[in-house]
Amino acid sequence: MWTVSDDALVAGLAAGDQDAASAFVRRFERRVYGLARTIVSDDRAAEDIAQEAFVRAWRHAAAYDPRRGSVIGWLLTITRNLAIDAIRVRRPMALDPIALVGLDRVSTDREPHEQAELSDDTARLRVALAGLPEEQGRAVVLAGLLGYTAREVGEMEDIPLGTAKTRIRTALIRLRSALVEEGAE
Repeated sequence: MWTVSDDALVAGLAAGDQDAASAFVRRFERRVYGLARTIVSDDRAAEDIAQEAFVRAWRHAAAYDPRRGSVIGWLLTITRNLAIDAIRVRRPMALDPIALVGLDRVSTDREPHEQAELSDDTARLRVALAGLPEEQGRAVVLAGLLGYTAREVGEMEDIPLGTAKTRIRTALIRLRSALVEEGAE
């Protein structure tokens, strides 16, 4: 089985040949696991991803088209997509922007009047954030308070970079407008 071409192994996999399936896994297991491990940085998750990649390859072996690319390219694309999906799923995204504003760390080294001013500013910011659409509030908190770049915000929110930039910019403009109006009163 080791001298058989990659294309022949996929054809055997599609036909349900157990020897071909075994040879297919042995031939590509290191590269599949290595790619998954590189992307997810977790041994156990990489093992799960590699196993799922081989299962998908087995299920879709009949659909493999050698004119569209090599067997290893096809298999590593499956692996890469599974690994990226795994990262997206495990990334925590429960974020309430208004709750984060309450995390101000008021130092006890400040004078009472300074602490009162900070408390007032926090309350004003909390009200202004509550007036934003939820997606704009998350974007501006991620970028402004937590220091993420627009690209990172786009990846976390699963939106294009331009949309992330627009949400951040629009939120900042609306916050400024709300805070200036309130300050004028």
